[in-house]
Formats: sequence, structure tokens, C-alpha cells
Amino acid sequence: MAGEQEPGHFDEESEGGPVKSFLEHLEDFRWVLVKSIVALGLGMLICLISANYVVEIIKRPLDKAPVRWPGTNQIVSVSFGTNHLVNFTLTSAQEKSLSLGTNRFVAVEVEPLMIGTNQVLGWRINDNPAALAELQRIHVDLVNLSPAGGFVVAFQVAIYGGAVLASPFIFYFIASFVFPALKMREQKHVYRALVIGVGLFLTGVAFCYFLLMPLALAAAQMYSNWLGLGALQWRAEEYISFVCKFMLGMGLGFELPVVLLTLVKIDVLRYETLAKARRYMIVINLILGAVLTTPEPITQLIMFLPLQGLYELSVAIAWYWDQADRAKARRKLLFIVLLVLLAAGLVWAGVIYGWPLFRQRWH
Repeated sequence: MAGEQEPGHFDEESEGGPVKSFLEHLEDFRWVLVKSIVALGLGMLICLISANYVVEIIKRPLDKAPVRWPGTNQIVSVSFGTNHLVNFTLTSAQEKSLSLGTNRFVAVEVEPLMIGTNQVLGWRINDNPAALAELQRIHVDLVNLSPAGGFVVAFQVAIYGGAVLASPFIFYFIASFVFPALKMREQKHVYRALVIGVGLFLTGVAFCYFLLMPLALAAAQMYSNWLGLGALQWRAEEYISFVCKFMLGMGLGFELPVVLLTLVKIDVLRYETLAKARRYMIVINLILGAVLTTPEPITQLIMFLPLQGLYELSVAIAWYWDQADRAKARRKLLFIVLLVLLAAGLVWAGVIYGWPLFRQRWH
């Protein structure tokens, strides 16, 4: 009959749930808050119990942070047993008197020796690759400078780790509250956005954790040394707060295309609006790069480029959706993507290979 809906057919403009009164919505929202708080509490409890393991994970970027030694003089790492003592740069006169070989990086191990009835300390060259690798990374100890410092660190770990563990459940609770108010067409786009958004968020966190964070930490120590300040110890709570906020900011930044394109799909934004906002996004991404990273241009540039690149990708996709001739638009879009990938590769090669060479020659 006319006006009846065929079986299996869903009107994309229909509402997704029943109509409720204000008090019923308020009750649903109360239960969303209760379940979210319970999920966050359980996540915090789990992270609090396993705080030592979480701290080891957070410390990994510090252990992998590279160090740049200016000049061409030999660098010596001194250790005693399993304890690392010091790294220092030899002068030209010391290189001639000690004759430690032609390798620039040398690991020396101090050990007790018996000379007659006297026990003295001597040294020998250690060819262990692990000992030489110690010279290629920074050495910073995380310390607590107050009696309550350990509790503060554990609480920070519980908050950040608990939020990560509970976030999938919290998003599900919020979605179950919001989705009934959306039309079927809007729900479909939001479902896709949630799936892709989770992937992009994890990609941003992994990019920050494995690549950007070690560079930022190395730049922080290098800048302190350039100022003539020691950087052998950092406050543990400040380090954990910095690392977690940095990774969270990068993960949220990588979700920008999902938010923008979802708004385009549901007709809130258009391609023209995104194109006009490009100049503002450049400024915003530069500010984010300055706020979320160390005050050093290379690290800020490394963070700015992917954020701005993701915004440009969002603009390009919105332009593609707006074109009548999709085949011609697809070829043009593919050409632009190839150019962007080529430019990104050149920038990456310059940062990884060109910048250290420039620094070595400059010093």
C-alpha cells in the first residue's frame, strides 16, 4: 500500500530511535555518566596495580632517544661492571696519549687488577655492541624530588592509562546515548568515522611514540647542553605528563580528517569552507607544534607537517566529493597525492640524513 515501508528497506531520513521526554533523556544521560565513571575507575585501578610496567612503557622513548656529538673527536663511554659511569669527549692530546684506536666511539670498562700484592683499578676496551650503543642515546635519570613524588607518578599513570583503557567503553556509552537522535544516513557516516577515527588515533600515537618523541627528548637535552645547563636528571612526574600529553595531542590531531569529512558528509561543512580556512589551519598547526613539543624548530616541523598534510588531504577529498566528473577528479587527486608523498620523502630524508651532516660540519 502507498505510504507503507517495504520489508528490509530503511528510510535514511528517518530517526534512529523512539521519541523520549526530557526527563527520560536526563535519566539516560545519568546512566551514561555512571557507566563511564565506573569504566574509568576500573581502568585506573588496573593501571595503578601495574604502574611499574606502565612506567617502563612510557620510559621507552627516553631509552631510544638519539644523541648527537658535535665535532670529530673520540667519544668514550666508561662503565664499571653493570653500572654506566660517564660519557666524555677526548681532546686531541688525550687521543694521542691513550691510543684507543681509530673508531670514534669507544667503550671502556673499568675493572680491578692485581699488581703483586696491590689491587688497583685498570681499564680495557669493551667491544660489546651493546656498550657502544650506549653512546648513541641520551642518558637521563628520572627522579622523584619529594616524599610524595612516587604517589604522584602512580596517580598520573593511573589517570592517563585508565583513560586509554576506558576510552572504548566511554565512546560506546556516549554513542548509545547520541545515536538514537541521529537519522539513519547520519548514523552510517558516524559509524564509519568511529572505526576510521580509532585507527587514525592509534596511528598518531604510534607516530609520536616511536618517531617524534625520541627526537623531541634528544632535542630537549641538546638544547639544555647548548645553554650550559646540566640535563642528567628530570622530574619523573613532569616527564610522564609531557610524554602523555604529547602523544594524546598527536593522536587527536590525526583524527582531524575524520571530523572534517564527517561534517562534510552530513552537510555541515563544504569544500569551499575548508579551502578558505587553510591559512588559519597553518597558523593553528604551527601553534600546536610549538605548544605540544619542545621549543626546537626541527621537532615542531616534524609535528606540523603531518597535521597540515592531513588537513590538506581532507580538503582534497572534500573537493573530490564535490566534483561532477569523478574520473577526471580521481586522476588529478592521485597526481597531487604522489607529489605530496614525494615532498614528504624529501623532507624526511633531509631531517634524517641532511640535518646531522649539517650539524657535524657546522660544529
